[in-house]
Amino acid sequence: MTTLELRNVSKRYRVRGAGDMLALDDVSFTLTSGQTIALVGQSGSGKSTIAKILTQLERASSGHVLLDGQPIPHRGPGLRRYRQRVRMVFQDPFASLNPYHTIRHHLERPLRLDAVVPQDQVEDEVRSLLARVRLDPDATIDRRPHELSGGQRQRVAIARALASRPELLIADEPVSMLDVSIRLGVLNLLADLQRESNLGVLYITHDLATARHFSDEIMVLHHGVVVERGAADDVILRAQHEYTRALRGASPDPDKHFADPSGRAVTRS
Repeated sequence: MTTLELRNVSKRYRVRGAGDMLALDDVSFTLTSGQTIALVGQSGSGKSTIAKILTQLERASSGHVLLDGQPIPHRGPGLRRYRQRVRMVFQDPFASLNPYHTIRHHLERPLRLDAVVPQDQVEDEVRSLLARVRLDPDATIDRRPHELSGGQRQRVAIARALASRPELLIADEPVSMLDVSIRLGVLNLLADLQRESNLGVLYITHDLATARHFSDEIMVLHHGVVVERGAADDVILRAQHEYTRALRGASPDPDKHFADPSGRAVTRS
């Protein structure tokens, strides 16, 4: 079992003319393989800062990030191996894919850099990745991102994150830039992939409705502090903190939000 731990992590940013801004304040939690944790909060609460620290796009001001109980490396081959095990799906599929390259290039690159499969198997692996995210390989592989819909682009971004065969996935608002009509399909895909590969998933969102239905545990972040955490249903149905109750009140009714055309609510498995 793989474990990724944030231990007493704080992050300060220097703001010109305003001094230091505390973005995270003593945050601790552990993500394990096979588990989905939702990190919920409004814009500016510190959610994306946590994602950047976990993927080492940012350094914590204090505290530690541990993988399987060991401090993660900050440079060199060790950091590269860490990033192969912990991958990120970015919020904006329009910006995260290079418009000048084909989908084949986007998926071949991590396969070759991380030597995931022998060179003569790269083509088959690219096609397998596209099929895993429910895209037609023949219709997709040689197209460029601008030729795909937003939902298709995000599926390609998910396939790219899976190319290195990670054990943990950081999904930073993965559907917020997509049309409402296709969000559920992408989230169901992530849930299926999580079960198939026993991935640990940190699902970052501002939406309590999706957090409840796609997560085992919910953590609520407010001004850089975790104000509430627990099993998904407990946090939603028996919220203790006033900020969680305010978020719940602002969220759509989960049963209506996740009803299929027949009116049947879609639930977590």
